[in-house]
Amino acid sequence: MKLNIGCGRVHREGAVNLDISPNVGADVVHDLNAVPWPLEDGQFEQIYAFDVLEHVDNVPRVLEEIHRVGRPGALLHVTVPHFSSANAFTDLTHRHYFSWRSFDPYFAGNALDFYSRARLRRKSTRIHFYAGIVNRIVLRLANRWPERYERRWAWMFPAWFVSYELEVVK
Repeated sequence: MKLNIGCGRVHREGAVNLDISPNVGADVVHDLNAVPWPLEDGQFEQIYAFDVLEHVDNVPRVLEEIHRVGRPGALLHVTVPHFSSANAFTDLTHRHYFSWRSFDPYFAGNALDFYSRARLRRKSTRIHFYAGIVNRIVLRLANRWPERYERRWAWMFPAWFVSYELEVVK
């Protein structure tokens, strides 16, 4: 089964589409901030969180719910605004901004893994940029050396968003 959290009007076929708004035709109307979610443990093998985690009150708590409802080995697909993106700040409902390493505390053995018992494994992370000839070069460099990019170049060559593919570890 698939779960599409914060679906808005973008419903995924064959997925349980969940959103806070009763006006978007979601299968489940629920506030992601209210835990536990009305979903069974270990139910989903694919979870989509596109453009939603930046809106929640408490990202760690939502990640724990994602971990709870995901099966062992479930894939979590996430897109969120990069901290250098102008779009991150144009929507007043955005509460969080993300970097290449934002999910590191959820990786087993990380020095910050005491934040949560939920565990994830990085499958891939990619920084995305607006189209443009210079950004094509920056994209390659930023994804090859993400820490250097974010430390020194992110404000000169701002990114658009970050995408992650993470695996639920149980």
